[in-house]
Amino acid sequence: MFEIVRYTSAHHDEWNRFVAASKNGTFLFDRRFMDYHADRFEDCSLMIYRRGVLYALLPANIKGEVLTSHGGLTYGGLVMSDKCTAKGVQEAFEAINDYLRVIAVRKVVYKAIPWIYHQQPAEEDLFALTSVCFARLIIRDISSAIISERRLPFTESRRSGIRKAQRKGLQVRESTDFAAFWQVLNANLTKKYGVRPVHSAEELILLNSRFPDKIRLFMVFDGEQVLGGTVLFLTPQVLHTQYISATAEGKACGAIDLLFDELLHKVFATYRYIDFGKSTSNDSADLNAQLIFQKEGFGARAVCYDTYEWTL
Repeated sequence: MFEIVRYTSAHHDEWNRFVAASKNGTFLFDRRFMDYHADRFEDCSLMIYRRGVLYALLPANIKGEVLTSHGGLTYGGLVMSDKCTAKGVQEAFEAINDYLRVIAVRKVVYKAIPWIYHQQPAEEDLFALTSVCFARLIIRDISSAIISERRLPFTESRRSGIRKAQRKGLQVRESTDFAAFWQVLNANLTKKYGVRPVHSAEELILLNSRFPDKIRLFMVFDGEQVLGGTVLFLTPQVLHTQYISATAEGKACGAIDLLFDELLHKVFATYRYIDFGKSTSNDSADLNAQLIFQKEGFGARAVCYDTYEWTL
């Protein structure tokens, strides 16, 4: 009943059409996004056909005997059509596991798509992970999200920051100057954590050129001076803050508070969910209390990003 086919570039258009029509896929699974770092990962994405019709996709990479869905993405997991059922997905995972044994995979690491990204209920995979794969939860990262129709108010500390920024006359504008924002971001990450952004400035510019309506940059200016900004990933119902950063001056005068007041209450007020992203590190062992405090100040509350593992 099921046939598993390993993705090749010949499937590019078929893959992208399925992602666009799926009930839980986002543009992160579009091959134009996935393949920007193809040189860093050996792709082993799978296409699952049921009676000759494409039923689901598994974006994945392989390293040795380990398959990860997907090592280069924030989340992976089974991308499903609205035809997928609980029993059908169970059978699909049985077929996937049989295929992986044949190609000598011994372990699977599976980064589930968080529920807020589902356009229809799409947790058939989570049931199959326990009932078929006997998977165990190995990482639980915490993100912070807002449900727009049930917004919580900004805390006084965030409102105070907005007033500071307004008194200083700061302005929020959309920009395409990803290089300027990346300089602020890189300086912050290097100073605070000794790391560099996941994406280089060149990669952000490339991805924006491929997805100009889905990857957008908003910055806060004092005249023409950049004080901070955020790179947003726009999916069908989730506005995701991929990066947020400000200069020391921007932090002191409430630039980020003004930025999100403008974005959440004006520019993107009708978005169903706003996802501020993870505030954990070291495989979820460490909570960045200062970072999550800022996100919770905007009224965001916890959504978990879960990673599972099973052996074959």
